[in-house]
Amino acid sequence: MAITLITGPARSGKSEWAEQLADQSAQASQKQIVYIATAKTDPDDAEWQARIENHRQRRPPHWHCQEVPTDLDAAIEQFSSPSSCLLIDSLGTWLANLIEQDDTTWTNTQQALITALSQAPGDIILVAEETGWGVVPAYELGRTFRDRLGHLSRSVGAIATDVYLVTSGYALNISTLGRRI
Repeated sequence: MAITLITGPARSGKSEWAEQLADQSAQASQKQIVYIATAKTDPDDAEWQARIENHRQRRPPHWHCQEVPTDLDAAIEQFSSPSSCLLIDSLGTWLANLIEQDDTTWTNTQQALITALSQAPGDIILVAEETGWGVVPAYELGRTFRDRLGHLSRSVGAIATDVYLVTSGYALNISTLGRRI
C-alpha cells in the first residue's frame, strides 16, 4: 500500500500529474483505477460544470468513477483493495462540501479520513489545493477553510509515502527533497 499526496496551486497540473501516476500504477501492476470525484455538480453554474467535464474528458473510459462529495472515509473503505489504485480529486473540494461542520465534528471527520487512509489495503493518490501562501483571508469562513485544508494536507502528508508539489506544470517530489518536521 502506498499513499501519494499531490499538492499545488490552482491550474498547476495537480490533477494531470495524479492521473499520470495512477495510469503508471495501473500499467505496472494491472491495478484497477477508481477515480473518486469530490465535486458536487451544479447545473446552474456553467463554468463549474465545464471544469467537471474537462476532468471527465481526460479520464480513460475504463477507469471506474465514483462521485463522493462527503463520505470519503466510507468510500475508501469500500473501494480500496490490493488490486486497486484510488485517485481522490480533491481534498479542498471535499473540505468545501463540509465547511459548515463545527470544529468538533470536523476534527472527527478528518480523523475518520486519516484512519481510513492508514488502514486502506490499496494504493491511494490524493490531490489537495495549496492555500495560505498569501494574505490571511479577511472573512472567517475563508480563514477556516485555509486553516483546515493546511492541517488536513499536513496530516495526510505525515502518512504519505510520497508528497509532490506541482507548480507551473512541474512536479517535485518534496518528500525526497525536504525533511519532515
